[in-house]
Amino acid sequence: MISGILLVIITIFFPPVGVYLVSGCGADLLINICLTILGYIPGHIHAFFLEYIFYQRREDAREGRVAARRAPGVYSENVQTGGGAQVGYGTMPAQQGPPPPGYH
Repeated sequence: MISGILLVIITIFFPPVGVYLVSGCGADLLINICLTILGYIPGHIHAFFLEYIFYQRREDAREGRVAARRAPGVYSENVQTGGGAQVGYGTMPAQQGPPPPGYH
């Protein structure tokens, strides 16, 4: 993964590249490109918001805390999980919640 300081420097000069490095190619990148075209400052605000959520969720995951809700306005699963997507077995998603009754 890219260093946080390098990511901020890249985002200062061109916000969509910073968003791409954090969230990949998806809705967040398209939104950021549109915001950057409409105004350079809105593109920056959106990019730094995504980076803040990414690093906050990443730190929470390292400390064993799990976010109870999704961050508003963030569509990338990579950003929502801080880069550590919850992987289940094969193509099965990870099970959430308590174990089923009778499970010992």
